[in-house]
Amino acid sequence: MTRSPTRPGERVFLAGAAGRIETVIDAPAGSFPGGARGIALVAHPHPLYGGTLDNKVAQTLAKTFVELGWVAVRPNFRGAGASEGMHDNGEGETEDMIAVARQVSERYPGLPVALAGFSFGAYIQTRVARRVKMRRLVLVAPPSGPVGDERSYVTGDVPADTIVIHGERDETVPLASVFDWARPQELPVVVIPGADHFFHRRLHLISNIVKGAWRD
Repeated sequence: MTRSPTRPGERVFLAGAAGRIETVIDAPAGSFPGGARGIALVAHPHPLYGGTLDNKVAQTLAKTFVELGWVAVRPNFRGAGASEGMHDNGEGETEDMIAVARQVSERYPGLPVALAGFSFGAYIQTRVARRVKMRRLVLVAPPSGPVGDERSYVTGDVPADTIVIHGERDETVPLASVFDWARPQELPVVVIPGADHFFHRRLHLISNIVKGAWRD
């Protein structure tokens, strides 16, 4: 596969139910046969805990998809960055991601859509995946059950080819909770040894895992 460098991200504002959604679009800068291979919608971690589209894991996922020849789309959830509205505990955020997917698909017609998310963003993408036609799902540190403080997530089942990546030493989302969620689905989980919730010094491994498992 011929690689292409990332073109500087284009910052746009898309329409959402709570107002404008700040979004960064990164497209492959070179020439791929037939143009871009798809659209990857990347969701960032919890906005009430500092999560934005500039999160390093979200950026790593976006860069990985661009290197695979996909257009990477990173929206800010409502209330994060310059996106309008207020946090809505996952309900409004799901609707916003669906709205972004629709509008970006109109901008790049005919391309397949992949969904990727980190932490809270991974949870949102499991919800979006049930309502948007998509090629594949990538979940990094997906929350399930009790998490950290008083939060708890009821995370639904996902397609069998979903890529799930988790850190061995995740202090926010216990690895055991992810296994409990994945086990009834017979869903493989790729565990990065020594990695914490934010994958410090191990971001490159996320990229390697996605590239190794990807298929156009």
